[in-house]
Amino acid sequence: MESLPHSHTLVHDAVGPDLPLDEVLAAIALGVVSLLLAGVLSAVLGELADEHRLSAARIGLTASFEALSMGTTTALAGVFLPPRHLRWLAAGAVVLLSVADLSTLNASGGSIMAIRTLAGIPEGILLWITVGMIARTATPERWSGVFFTALTSGQLVVALLFAQWILPSYGADGGFVALAGLSLFGIVAAIIIPPNYAPLAQNDGASGVPPLRGWFALFATLIYIGATATVGIFLQPLAHEAGLSAKVAWTAIWVSLAAQIAGGASATLAAGHVRYFTVFAVSSAIVIATWLTYLAHPPAWLFIASTAVGGYITIFYSPFLIPMTIEADPSRRAAVLSGSTQVLAGALGPFAASFVVSDGNVHGAIRLGTVLLLIGLGLIAALHFTSKSNSHPS
Repeated sequence: MESLPHSHTLVHDAVGPDLPLDEVLAAIALGVVSLLLAGVLSAVLGELADEHRLSAARIGLTASFEALSMGTTTALAGVFLPPRHLRWLAAGAVVLLSVADLSTLNASGGSIMAIRTLAGIPEGILLWITVGMIARTATPERWSGVFFTALTSGQLVVALLFAQWILPSYGADGGFVALAGLSLFGIVAAIIIPPNYAPLAQNDGASGVPPLRGWFALFATLIYIGATATVGIFLQPLAHEAGLSAKVAWTAIWVSLAAQIAGGASATLAAGHVRYFTVFAVSSAIVIATWLTYLAHPPAWLFIASTAVGGYITIFYSPFLIPMTIEADPSRRAAVLSGSTQVLAGALGPFAASFVVSDGNVHGAIRLGTVLLLIGLGLIAALHFTSKSNSHPS
C-alpha cells in the first residue's frame, strides 16, 4: 500500500511515470488555491447579504453560477484539453483568479454574480490540474484524502482570519482582497508542477469520454454532493433563523473546517480498508441528523457542534467518490471528471435551493437537501450492487 513518502520518494502512478513528491504536492496546492473561497463562501456571501449587496435568493445563485462555471471548465478540460503545458496554464489561471477577486470590490447584485461566474474559469483550470494528477495515481482515494486535508487546513486558516479580523473590520471587500493576495501564492506551485501528464487515451492525448457506467457514477456524484451543497451555502441565514448572530455562523465555519481536517486525515487512513458504499450509507444518516438539528432552532453550542460533525463527515466520504467512479469505469476517464462533477454539484444544490428559500425562511433548503441525499444514496447503491467488482475493498 502506498504511504506518504519522504521528499525524494516517487509517488506511484497507475497511468504514466511515477511523479516526485514535490510535484504531486504542488499540484495539490493548486487545487487548494482553486477552492480556497469555498471554505468561507457562506460567510462572504452572508456578509454581502448583510451589507444589502445580495438578496438571500442571490446567495444561492451566485454560488451556483461560480460553481457551474468552475465545474464546466474542469469538465471540458478533462475531455478536450491535452494535459500539456501545465505550468503556463496554471500560472495564467492564478493571475486571472486574483484579478477576478479584486474586481468583486464594491460590486453588488448582478455585477457580483457576473464576476464570480468568470472567476470560475481559472478556478476550473487549477482544479483540473489537481484532479488529473490524483486520478492517475495508484491509490487515488489516498491522495484525494491528502488533498482534502490540505484544502481544509488552508480553509481553516482563512476562516479564522475572516471571522476574527477581516470580515468584522473590513467587510466582504476585505475578504476578496485577502483572497486575491493568497491566490498569488499559487505561482510558486505553478513553477513546480509537472509540465505534462501521461494521457489516459492513447489516440490523441485527450482524456476521452467515459463509458455509460462511468456517466452513471458521475450522475450519482452530482446528486449526492449537490444535496450537501444545498444546505451548506445557507449556514449564516440558518443561524439567523435560530436567533443566532453572524459571529456564531462564522465560528461554526472555522470549527467545521477544523473537523474537516480530521475527516480528511481519517479518510486517508481508511483508504483501502473500507467499502465505499458502507461509508456513504453511514454518512447519509449522520448528515441528515445534523440538518434536523438546524430545524430545531438550536442554541449556539449545538449549532456549532452540528456543523462540525457535518463538516467531518462530508470530507470523510468525499475521497471515496474516486474509487466508486473507478469501479464503474476502470479506464479512469470518469475519475478525471469526478472533481468537476463535484463542483457542478456545488452549483446544482444552491441553484435548486434558490427556488425554495426566501429572505425570511431558508428551511426549504434542508427539506430539498434531504430528498436529494436519499436519491443520491439510492443511485450509489444501484451502481455498487450491479458492479461485477463489488467485492473490491474500497
